[in-house]
Amino acid sequence: MTNINTALATSIFAKPTSAMRMHQLLVAGAVAVALAICSINAMAKPVSGEESPDFTLKSRDGGNIKLSEQRGNIVLVNFWASWCGPCREELPAFEALYQEYQDLGVEILAINVDDEAEKANVLLQDIEVSFPVLFDTSGEVSQLYDVSAMPTTVIVDRDGNVRVLHPGYRKGDEKKYEKAIKLLMRE
Repeated sequence: MTNINTALATSIFAKPTSAMRMHQLLVAGAVAVALAICSINAMAKPVSGEESPDFTLKSRDGGNIKLSEQRGNIVLVNFWASWCGPCREELPAFEALYQEYQDLGVEILAINVDDEAEKANVLLQDIEVSFPVLFDTSGEVSQLYDVSAMPTTVIVDRDGNVRVLHPGYRKGDEKKYEKAIKLLMRE
């Protein structure tokens, strides 16, 4: 019995064979790949049906607005910049949607991504909007949403889930937004 115990102890505490070491390296590599994929997925832009990433930003009025405080409303989150030509076209279209649907539980949060709020304010002297304008001068929220095109619009349902993610703007896109709003109002 002593020889069996000695043999067992020797095999447990012995240096790993090259095959055992190779197995350990493969397992460690697989774990590293899995962690990397999880990190990438955590940074990926929101997908339709997933919960919208929450944020708090300073508004043009001076207060802070937090997306999660809008639960119960349908929210159009629009990322825009003062230098963006299509954004200049889209803002008046959003104002028309806001005037039509604000009393029915629709909110528009226009997030300006310029590095200085003053750039947005200069543009807003020419284009009047009554919905909240927020400032993402650090770019943190636009990174959170992986914004890669100006403008980008995200429609969030009453439960806080992303339902539409639309990069860019072409004349007539506001009709698609209106259709989405009407569908969400029926839910």
